Amino acid sequence: MADLTWHLPDPDTQPEFYADVPTKRLIAFVVDTLVIVVICLAILPFTAFTGLLFFPVLMLVVGFVYRVVTLAQSSATWGMRLTAIEFRDASGARFDLGLALAHTFGFTLSFSLTILQVISIVLMLTGPRAQGLSDLVLGTVAINRRAAM
Repeated sequence: MADLTWHLPDPDTQPEFYADVPTKRLIAFVVDTLVIVVICLAILPFTAFTGLLFFPVLMLVVGFVYRVVTLAQSSATWGMRLTAIEFRDASGARFDLGLALAHTFGFTLSFSLTILQVISIVLMLTGPRAQGLSDLVLGTVAINRRAAM
């Protein structure tokens, strides 16, 4: 059973948990986008290349599934693992399937509306915990992973 008494690190007393998180999230986003593109390109032959006609929709669906699965498994996408960050909920626990689904929905929604994405970026760059819009709504945070001991 998870210890739900553990709380998120305080950005004033433990700033190392939030150091460079916006930059790492950007790098992770680029890596994840490349992974999604490669997956979609691998799928194309199985659609007899008709997937080219709806490639943006294919990217959206594959990206959504990719994010939900990777976040539900380890609270981090492959890009986030590469940059050593992970998501935690308000109690400090890792994401479960429901929270991974909700966060991915919020992420997708913010990308579909430019103003929401701008708000999210501004919040990440100015907030003490570098939280995006969907993070604030869900009470989640991206933090630097603890070093393995």
